[in-house]
Amino acid sequence: MRQSETQNLTDGQIYYIIHNGIRLTGMPAWGRPGRDDDSWKLVLFIRHLPQMTPQEMKEMEPFNPKSAAERSEEEDEQRFLNEGKAPEMKMKMQH
Repeated sequence: MRQSETQNLTDGQIYYIIHNGIRLTGMPAWGRPGRDDDSWKLVLFIRHLPQMTPQEMKEMEPFNPKSAAERSEEEDEQRFLNEGKAPEMKMKMQH
């Protein structure tokens, strides 16, 4: 999103991609019929990405999606820090 290929697109092109998706690429359409202010907000966000400060990135971390493994690891860490219990080792046996 920070690369020049994206940043060189017009706002309208970025909006169109967000709103309508790109067929056969895995990029779904996110827009709703009619006026779609959320897609325009994403255009503004994409435009801001190259200037984002490390502090802004840090502030956004809680909003990043996490995998089940990442959530489990965080829960294990919190349990250890709060209760002093080491996480159980989960090993897969290979035959």
